[in-house]
Amino acid sequence: MAVETYINFNGNCREAVEFYRGVFGTEKPVIMLFGDIPPDGGFPMSEETKKLVMHTEIKVKGSTIMFSDVPSDMPYVAGNNISLVYRSNAMDEIKSIFSQLKVDGTVMMELQETFWSKCYGFVIDQFGIGWQLSYESE
Repeated sequence: MAVETYINFNGNCREAVEFYRGVFGTEKPVIMLFGDIPPDGGFPMSEETKKLVMHTEIKVKGSTIMFSDVPSDMPYVAGNNISLVYRSNAMDEIKSIFSQLKVDGTVMMELQETFWSKCYGFVIDQFGIGWQLSYESE
């Protein structure tokens, strides 16, 4: 599996993805909205947030570029809106890399099971680089 790029947008993700799709001539992407995710009482969403893009991706020259909007209750900083995604089908590898990256860094989301991954976490390392680690079953 490869290290991939994840780009966040401030409410204009759909527009950006359509732009990049045209630039690179990619297939039409599947777009998942925040309103499409399973309901969670601990994460109430406004109607505006439900219309934002939670996840989509395009393939460019064999690389995957992933995209998402940032809900209004989360910080968005232009220039700091790109993170790297490390996907692996080895759970021990995910845990080891996460534990090393979090030393002197900031854990944004501890490793945990989500509806899209058995083990996912997000950490900003000591150099300010955001890393999303995700276990992907074979």
